[in-house]
Amino acid sequence: MQRNKFVIGVIGGATAVIAVGALGTHLLANPESTTRLDAFSTVTLDGHKALAANIVAGRTESRYHPLPWIGDKITGVTCPTGLKAVAGATLTCTGKKRGGSAVRIPVRVFQATDSSVTWKFER
Repeated sequence: MQRNKFVIGVIGGATAVIAVGALGTHLLANPESTTRLDAFSTVTLDGHKALAANIVAGRTESRYHPLPWIGDKITGVTCPTGLKAVAGATLTCTGKKRGGSAVRIPVRVFQATDSSVTWKFER
């Protein structure tokens, strides 16, 4: 009887550790970001508010590889223009892997208001 309780406890503990690890990975690796459009982050692109290219690049680089088991570490991310604050707007940023090879990073806007833009990059 004691042995069964021990086995059930070990299995339950292992399941809890895996669940917490999966949740942490999901939260830290989420490539979606909502960013305020304020005087420091906003530029104008074709008559529309846009998130400045350096903001998109910096956020993408910092979140592209937050954990060792999620993709490659990249550096030097740059974006050619700002990201229009219009749902469906896209752009492609670039970065470099450790070996120096280029990585293309598609970025898309999912939702935009006058004060914020919700966007996501692809790994």
